[in-house]
Amino acid sequence: MPRYEFRCRACGDTFEINRPMAEASAPASCPQGHDDTVKLLSAVSVTGRGGSASGGPVSPAGGGCCGGACGC
Repeated sequence: MPRYEFRCRACGDTFEINRPMAEASAPASCPQGHDDTVKLLSAVSVTGRGGSASGGPVSPAGGGCCGGACGC
């Protein structure tokens, strides 16, 4: 289930709520009971550059932003 981060405009508290995506835009009250909250935009970074199963270095597989030409 997705986790959404909110900030209370009244007290400044930042808190997280787990809820289904269907309820992503539903209002949330802060733990202090204030209703004036705003959902924060969270950035997630996922990388696939781990070691190989044998523990050796991984050769570039292409992909990335330009199909592997820039080495990203």
